[in-house]
This record gives sequence, C-alpha cells and structure tokens, in this order.
Amino acid sequence: MFQYHCLNPIAEKGLKLFGDNYKKTETADQCDAILVRSAKMHDMELPKSVCAVARAGAGVNNIPVKEYAEKGVVVFNTPGANANGVKELVLAGMLLASRDIVGGIEWVAQEKDKEHIGKLAEKQKKQFAGCEISGKKLGIIGLGAIGAMVANAACGLGMEVYGYDPYLSIDAAWNLSRTIKHSKSLDEIYSQCDYITIHVPLLDSTKKMINKEAFDKMKDGVVLLNFARDLLVDEDALIEAVESGKVKKYVTDFANETVAGREGILVTPHLGASTEESEENCAEMAVKEIRDYLENGNIKNSVNYPNCDMGTCVAVGRISLAHSNTPNMISQVTKILGSEGLNIADMTNKSKGEFAYTLIDLESAASAKALDELKEIEGMYRVRVVK
Repeated sequence: MFQYHCLNPIAEKGLKLFGDNYKKTETADQCDAILVRSAKMHDMELPKSVCAVARAGAGVNNIPVKEYAEKGVVVFNTPGANANGVKELVLAGMLLASRDIVGGIEWVAQEKDKEHIGKLAEKQKKQFAGCEISGKKLGIIGLGAIGAMVANAACGLGMEVYGYDPYLSIDAAWNLSRTIKHSKSLDEIYSQCDYITIHVPLLDSTKKMINKEAFDKMKDGVVLLNFARDLLVDEDALIEAVESGKVKKYVTDFANETVAGREGILVTPHLGASTEESEENCAEMAVKEIRDYLENGNIKNSVNYPNCDMGTCVAVGRISLAHSNTPNMISQVTKILGSEGLNIADMTNKSKGEFAYTLIDLESAASAKALDELKEIEGMYRVRVVK
C-alpha cells in the first residue's frame, strides 16, 4: 500500500487515478509521495519516507529542488498540462490591451443611470476604440508548450509572429506553424514587434531580463505581456517605460504593490492556470508521474533527475538508485551485486547535471545485505526496492 499527501487541494479527477493500493493521508508523516501546487516547501521538514514530490503545474520555485535531489527525492512537474489555459489568457490580454474594453465597460457602468445611455455611448465610444491585432507583429520569447500554442493561435488571428528560443526542442519545432519567423536574437524581437510576450522560466540568467536596456530597444508604443513570472521584468524600468509612453500597455498575471492599479498596466490575479480544465490536467499528469515512479521506478518530467524508462516492472527484483553523477559509481554497484550472487537482467543509467539515476532489474530479489552495502556507497542518495 502506497501513501500520498496533498499540501494543496488537488483536482479529484486526478486523484481518482490512484488505484486501490493507494491511501491519502492527513499528514505527510510516513507517506511515499507528496502532491503540491503553491504551498511553500522550503521550510518544511520532509519525512524520510517521501521519495517523490509532484508539482501540479510548471514552476517549482516553491520547492527546494536541489536539496531534495541530495535526499534522493525526485521532483516532478507537469509541463504543458496548463498550457491552453495560459494561452487563452495571453490572447485575451492582447485584445484587452489593443482595445480599451475594460475602460469601456467601466464607463458604461458609471453612466448606467443616464437618460439615453445608448446615444451617449455612440458619442463616447471613440475614446475606447483602440486597434485590431490582425496584421500586427507579435514577438514571443520562449517557444515551449505555452509559447508555441500562443504562436500558432496568433498566426490564426492574422498576426505576423516572430519567435525567439535558442533552446527550441525538435518536438516543439515540429508543432510550430511554418509561417512563424524564427528570430536569431532578442534585439530583432525588440526592434520589430508591436506586441511582445514572455514565456521563459525564472532562472538566475532570466531574472529581470526585460530591463531598461531592453525597453530602449523596443518600438515606441509596444505592448508587453508577462504571464510567466513577475521577476522576469525589471518593474522599476517598466514603470519608467510606461510613464514615458515607450510601453503603451503592460499586461501581467502577477499582482503586487508596484503594478497594481497603475495607469497603462492591466493586472489579472494569477488566473493563467486557474481554469478547471488546467487544474484537472495538471492533477492527472502529476498522479500518472507519481504512479509510474512508485510502481515501476520510471521517471518522466522530473526537474532534478533525468528521464528514465524501463517499462512496466515484471522482474523478480527491480531496484532504483538515486545518486551523484560521479565516476566509478556503476562499477561499485555491480561489484556489490555480483559479490552477493545477484545477476543483472537489465539496467539503465541516466544523468542530469550533478545527479544520476539507475534502474536495475535483477533475476532474484536483492538481499538486505546487498541493499545496505549499496546505501553505504559515497554519493548514493537513495536505494529503493520497486514494489
């Protein structure tokens, strides 16, 4: 019987995918896996029984990823599961920034008691008219799951789309419309585009990447959209750009004291992935990842360990090893198994940065002595018998 704990409410549609051999616990004590959305885990004392954490969403800033890796805890996320929900909000953001729909709605609400409101509206509508997005140039920084969806949808709306992503995967490239122009530099995006939307992860290298230097290179009257992370934008430089007219509108999904209520800035209360469909998609993917790892030892969509797949566990004995990516690790493992008379039927070893993962199918179950000796290897973080 496996046990799991939810730090946040997780969509029931996903939790139903857990089988009869899974039990939901009220606390994290003694559980095998944790599912989380936004709860902060940095100060949480993680029980030693936990071997997997699944984030029902893409960002993992609320999880101490490296620290968990050093404990042999595999951290999963659910890339792409909420992409459509965010894509739709980005498109809505472009439309809201192009035509003063919000201002028009507010004006009607204020004037609702006026006689002949219809005639008055005809006289006032010009101040809210705005422009169409068809034919305008859209620059997309980051062509992952969300960026690619935005790009294709914008093409369908008649926009001229420029995309920048130096790490574009082959799979992502296949999913992109052939009409998208692939920019070789951010400078091309900044100088050419009427609308710019950001879809990159928050890293040390991307923090405040949209800064004064970037704004200076942009076209006057540009519309900037940020539905990725607020810290990607230097907000002090942004305010200056909005007040000067360099940026006509800034649309963001991240409310804070700097941007909330400011003229020229539209802020939504972190609605991007908050649709019922997105939450269900994330929950389903997270549960599937947890189940495949606990039942088969397979890893997919981990942010701290490499992907590894040896299919359904049918071997008499399968063990998983989470360890440092250092020389001589595998030879030490095979030496211990050999000395205990354990024959390896199949094995795979993958690495990701300073961490590595090994799955081994044995022709007989590993002895307690062999498992204990494996745990004593320097750099071995976790030894687990796959049930």
